[in-house]
Amino acid sequence: MTWDLKIVGGSVVDGTGAPAFSANLAVKDGRIVEIGRCDEAATTVIDASGAIVTPGFVDIHTHYDGQATWDQDMLPSAQHGVTTAIMGNCGVGFAPVHDHDHERLIGLMEGVEDIPGAALAEGLRWGWRSFPDYLDALESMPRTIDVGAQLPHDALRLHVMGERGAAQQEASSDDVAAMRDLCREALEAGAVGFSTGRTDNHRTIEGKWTPSSESGIAELQAIASAFDGLGHGVIQAVSDFDMLRDPARFDAEFDVLESMAAASGGRPMSISLMERDQAPNQWRQILARASAAQAKGVDMKVQVAARPIGLLLGLDATFHPFMGFPSYKAIAHLPLAERARRLQDPAVRKQLLSEKSDRMAGDGSPIPPLADLLLAQIGMLSRRLFPLGERPDYEPTPESSLFAIAAARGISPLEAILEALVADDGRALLYFPLFNYQGGDLEHLREMIEHPLALAGLGDGGAHVGTTCDASFPTTMLAHWTRDRSRGPRLPIEKVVAMLTLRNAEFLGLKDRGRIASGLKADLNVIDVAKLGLDRPGLVRDLPAGGKRFLQSAHGYRATVVSGAVMLKDDELTGERPGRLIRAGN
Repeated sequence: MTWDLKIVGGSVVDGTGAPAFSANLAVKDGRIVEIGRCDEAATTVIDASGAIVTPGFVDIHTHYDGQATWDQDMLPSAQHGVTTAIMGNCGVGFAPVHDHDHERLIGLMEGVEDIPGAALAEGLRWGWRSFPDYLDALESMPRTIDVGAQLPHDALRLHVMGERGAAQQEASSDDVAAMRDLCREALEAGAVGFSTGRTDNHRTIEGKWTPSSESGIAELQAIASAFDGLGHGVIQAVSDFDMLRDPARFDAEFDVLESMAAASGGRPMSISLMERDQAPNQWRQILARASAAQAKGVDMKVQVAARPIGLLLGLDATFHPFMGFPSYKAIAHLPLAERARRLQDPAVRKQLLSEKSDRMAGDGSPIPPLADLLLAQIGMLSRRLFPLGERPDYEPTPESSLFAIAAARGISPLEAILEALVADDGRALLYFPLFNYQGGDLEHLREMIEHPLALAGLGDGGAHVGTTCDASFPTTMLAHWTRDRSRGPRLPIEKVVAMLTLRNAEFLGLKDRGRIASGLKADLNVIDVAKLGLDRPGLVRDLPAGGKRFLQSAHGYRATVVSGAVMLKDDELTGERPGRLIRAGN
């Protein structure tokens, strides 16, 4: 026999958490067929000497709902070891949909997930109305990696309730029954699950609350009951637990989510978990309530990030501190390098630093209200504002902050920020850790990652394209937590790989992937851990309609294999498109 692919000389980290072991792997017809000597010849041989061989990474939290309909490359995730990406998170997506709601769903996605509306309007072909039709459209196009889709609550509510749904009105019994039936239809067609968003931070492009944000418990329980008896499907939810309006309502809001999970007939639910400055102990409350629910037989997990959830600030990014200053607005139309040159002129700098910013956020503005809040406190917040170098450090020390740099040089924080922004002809980026960095390190995040209910997630691939690039979370998980961390304990590589692979696959109910074993799908990574790392994110204009987004490349991925085909070699895409649609339950 001749194998299709053989990987030789590597250290196998099989995804189960067991110690690494030396072995060769053989692949035939998209499946792993032998682990051991593998003496037979192979059409393709990958030398894994000095590298680890892992299952492909399973990313449970992306927003490629639009991108996956036009883009076969699936960047940036395909560059970071991801072989399976699940979209339709946080309640936003593009099906089901009436023809007259196309623009409404685009505005919703643009507001919630910072994906340019012009890019979505040009890229989306809208060859579907129902969710099963949307799955058919996804299935018709090959891509680098596999994708699965969840039914989004906002699209479902708009489809059934129209303007009443957009206005967060209470659903009638007929509305609820229709939503339940459409959820059942989606699940039977292969939807991976259902998602809902319940956070005040998520707004439409007009600044309005999202349709599902105030949905009542009867509506949520009824939709969840669509899972009963199917044996597949998950529920995903994001909530701020009324943090901004009334923190005392935490338990009441958690009760809503727990009752939804309980109504699903035993299907697992995941909730986003992060450390928020406005409610610094909320993450511990969430873990305590999720653990208590688990003890009662309600399967609730938490999704955790690999590093701070932060903003990238730059002269060409969606936001930077000077974009509302009159002197900057006068040159904002110039090419990037010319803007940077003008801002280095002493007279321009002096005038700029003497000004105050105009208000930037508001209805119809892509700038979130948070930007005005940050700017008003920029002097204080510069303690958590850091230059992001060519080799980004996502656990920076207080001494490297722009506040500390300004103090050492005897200049104002705003002047230090300006100098940092104009470096490298304006391509320099600043990093503001928004969540998970209250203490100035990642010790609290380590507690979250090590919790038995934790799932690796929240990378938001495809979203927030002008302010973040967190689809690189898998690379951070491996490089930072197993090798580079110097400000606290590291994690065993076997544990991190298990979180990126089998743990997520098992949560989703995907039994054909997530570990290295004979007969399973040949989704694999060959990684030179000694060389593994991230490059600085860069803005590219490759979205439809010339839209720009951050991409962040990695180095150290010797190969990524999907269904036995090498789709990435030595950090570069090969042109192979083995990725397909996942239909859960089939």
